[in-house]
Amino acid sequence: MILAASRSAQVARAVSAAPPTAAVVRRFVAGDHTEDALRVTHDLVKSGLSVTLDRLGEDTTTPELAQAARDEYVVLLEALSTAELTPAAEISVKLSALGLSFDRKLAYDHAHLICAKASEAGTTVTLDAEDHTTTDAALDILQRLRVDFPTTGAVLQAYLRRSEADARTLATAGSRVRLCKGAYAEPESVAHSSRLEIDKAYVRCLNILMSGTGYPMLATHDPRLVAITEDRAKWFDRSSDEFEFQMLYGVRPNEQQRLAAAGYTVRVYVPYGPQWYGYLMRRLAERPANTAFFLRALSSRS
Repeated sequence: MILAASRSAQVARAVSAAPPTAAVVRRFVAGDHTEDALRVTHDLVKSGLSVTLDRLGEDTTTPELAQAARDEYVVLLEALSTAELTPAAEISVKLSALGLSFDRKLAYDHAHLICAKASEAGTTVTLDAEDHTTTDAALDILQRLRVDFPTTGAVLQAYLRRSEADARTLATAGSRVRLCKGAYAEPESVAHSSRLEIDKAYVRCLNILMSGTGYPMLATHDPRLVAITEDRAKWFDRSSDEFEFQMLYGVRPNEQQRLAAAGYTVRVYVPYGPQWYGYLMRRLAERPANTAFFLRALSSRS
């Protein structure tokens, strides 16, 4: 139901107009502007955490909008470099924001420029996963980008039935792979739907990545999966600098600090930008606790 609401313009207008919404958004989104992203990044890095920044925006429909998205990332990277926040801070990019839906070459060209600017800034880029219809194109662009920028990261969504095979392909030396559960409404034919099957698929992909020679980036807030990751790291004899945990900004911050204090790299996924609605709705769909928090805020008079 929440994922359906994420695609509704009418619900978006109603939610955006609700006075308590701003307080809820601030918990999960750094703000609308580059300055907001820098402020949050500075605070997180100062506290011992790493960061990946995502400027919210997807489903770009014109070349002009795709170029504008590219330029926003260039500005962000220059600002991160000037503020000396790299390499602790990297960026995450959705190819759909760069024009993937209407011009694959354009999306690649924009992504290549962003990767070049990231390299100049002393950091790197991860290509965010989107719905299953984009996976083949994204992996193709990833492969091409890695010719010039081998540290470009990939994202696999464990609930997709294809992800185990993709994990085997990507678990190679120097390959950075973020593994998450998945946050898009997908048909049963391409994705697991039950929580149990998704968790099992996550662990299977985790084992593949941990047993390979790449650099796994395990994106989960699930205490069981965190514990399994720690166990698998010991089983496969991986030191704390040979993988990392990733968690969303505003979700389980105490756990983020606990893992960092234990010596693990913990990277916080920090979104920013005015197009926060679809992102927020997917986050609510992932965790019932997030939904309860949001509904309490919307019903509050304060």
